[in-house]
Order: sequence, then C-alpha cells, then structure tokens
Amino acid sequence: MNDTNLIARCQGSMPALVTPFNAGAVDFGAFAAHVEWQIEQGSHGLVPVGTTGESPTLDHQEHYAVIAACVAAAAGRVPVIAGCGSNDTCTAIAHLGHAERIGADAALIVVPYYNKPSQAGLIAHFTALHDATALPIIIYNIPGRSVADMSVETMAILSQLPRIIGVKDATGNIARVAQQRLACGPEFIQLSGNDDMALGFNAQGGVGAISVTANVAPRLCAQLQEASLRGDHAAALAINDLLQPLHAALFADASPGPTKYALHRLGRMGPDVRLPIAAPSSAAMAAVDAALVHAGLI
Repeated sequence: MNDTNLIARCQGSMPALVTPFNAGAVDFGAFAAHVEWQIEQGSHGLVPVGTTGESPTLDHQEHYAVIAACVAAAAGRVPVIAGCGSNDTCTAIAHLGHAERIGADAALIVVPYYNKPSQAGLIAHFTALHDATALPIIIYNIPGRSVADMSVETMAILSQLPRIIGVKDATGNIARVAQQRLACGPEFIQLSGNDDMALGFNAQGGVGAISVTANVAPRLCAQLQEASLRGDHAAALAINDLLQPLHAALFADASPGPTKYALHRLGRMGPDVRLPIAAPSSAAMAAVDAALVHAGLI
C-alpha cells in the first residue's frame, strides 16, 4: 500500500486493539477472533500494541508477535497501524524495522514518555525514525501520559517530512485540530485519541479516531464516523448520544480493565489484564453494564 492510498484509507474508526490474555499469556486465538469481528463490524483500520493493548507490559517478543498476528488476520482488508513508540529512539527504530518487515501499513509513534524531551529533541527523535523506515508514521501526542506535549509549531516542521503523515491527538484540546490543520495543511491526517470528543474533532477538520470504544462497539463507532465524514451531523449525533456513557464507563477505572470487562460481558474474550493494571472495581463494572444497555449492546 503506497502512501497516497494509505492516506485515503487512514480515516474513520480504528480500534486501539486490546491484547487478550489467558493464564498470563497472550491469547492469540482470541486476538485473531477479535480482529475478524472488528473487520466484520465495519472498523476501517486496526491499531495493535498501543496503550489499550497493554504494550508497556508486553516483552519485545510478544509485542512483535501481536503485530504479526494482526497483519496476518487482517490480510490486507484494512490498514494495520502498528504501535512502535518508545522513549528510547534506538528501540523505536527496532520496532519500526520489525513492523516494516512483517507488512504493517504504518506506524503509530508516541511522543517519548518520562524523558521529557524538548521540542528540539522531539524533532530529532521523529526525524531519526522517519529516516530509518519506509513506513508512514502517525505521531501520537498524549501529554497526559507522556508529559511532553508536541507543539503545533513542532508538528508543522515534522509534517514536512514525506513519511510523517498525521497525528493521533489526545491532548483534549479541541482547538488544536484547527490550529494543526492551518499549520500542517488539510492533507495532514488528524485522528482523535479521545472517543468523547470524536464528533467535535471531525467538525474541526479531523478524519477519524483511534478508538478505545470501538473495541466494544465497533459497528456503532464505524457508523458514527461514516455519518460524520459524509456530513450527516444528525445521524452522527444520534449515535454519539448512544455511545457517550460507554466512552465514560470504559475509563471508570484504569484502562483497559473496563474495556476487557465489557468484551467479557459480550462473550468476546476473557477479562484478564496484566499488572500493574488491576481488574476494574464493582462500581466501574456497574457503569459498564449500564452503558452497554444504553448503547443497545446487551
């Protein structure tokens, strides 16, 4: 898939896939079934080993095996955007090398966490990654987790590199969408990293979401994105009303605990998470149950 085709397809609802576990090990059978269900339900792309995929708890062998399993299960039907970020530039380059070799379509690269790099450091980091791979790169800006926040000005500089094609924006600042559109150009892909802002995000110039909620409600999330992108605001708003309680409930406790509980309630996989993520509280589970009913999912 060349860059032009990827840009055309890299929009809509793209779940940040959970990684199922069974007795402490990655459950690859459940993962393949989850990928298949996502495609059947209309998801427009797949994002393995992001935060929702519990990537901080996967060793490198597991990380690489999950990406490979996603690429194999998707079989070219939708783009696979592999989580390849690290707070170590050399490690991120190694992740990119693997993702490229096994056939991922693009990479999602988080702003380096914990190190607190300067804007100059961010430019150097992402330029080094760009120069080390043929894969298109989507920046993941999530200052609430990474601490560092990529400025609009830095993103505009990086957007001039041919393989840096977009951003997953989880800043929670809806004004960033218009600011980045003006600074980076209308062809720079902007994807919401906040499900509860996805509709408003698109109104400002976004073209989709890398979504937690789509793990649980893939058809509704895909329909919301399709309605929004064709300009049918009334239809998108009605779906958004169904999903808002679920967006909140899936973060009623540490993610992805509530999401895996919701998938367990739907009979899709076990609820297992890895420490330091713990099973959700009874209050969080009750919130998920109520939200599933509200959305018409159970």
